Amino acid sequence: MVRALFESPLVPVANEDDAVSTCEAALPHVADAAGRMLVVHVVEKAGGAPDKASVEQREEMADELFDIVRERAAEAGVDVETRVLYGTDVGETILDAAREEDASAIVFTPREGKKWWDIFGHDARDTLVDDSDRPVVVLPGAAE
Repeated sequence: MVRALFESPLVPVANEDDAVSTCEAALPHVADAAGRMLVVHVVEKAGGAPDKASVEQREEMADELFDIVRERAAEAGVDVETRVLYGTDVGETILDAAREEDASAIVFTPREGKKWWDIFGHDARDTLVDDSDRPVVVLPGAAE
């Protein structure tokens, strides 16, 4: 059986603007597919170097992002699950979660003012595009 792309996508969000833009773009597709989505925020660990912000601060930010997503998902009638992920490699962390959850696709929008290639750092972008074992869907962001 062929799965719909938006049946159970994994949707990474990085910041407030990204969460809003991604919800606006993805939720109609997920609702049309009668699907659910897993929204994740990756807390990047520095791998031995000092972190830019404390884990607690980053977890609080993730909770704020997830509140935005939950509110918009409820309005769209979409079931949403949220999860904070931790890892030293953002791309691999996202791919691992997509595999573990058997996500139908990895879905995101470009960040404002950037080409879609610049959504994540060079290594994360290459990892998502080159190493994914499932579709990677880049939806148009909000019009600037």
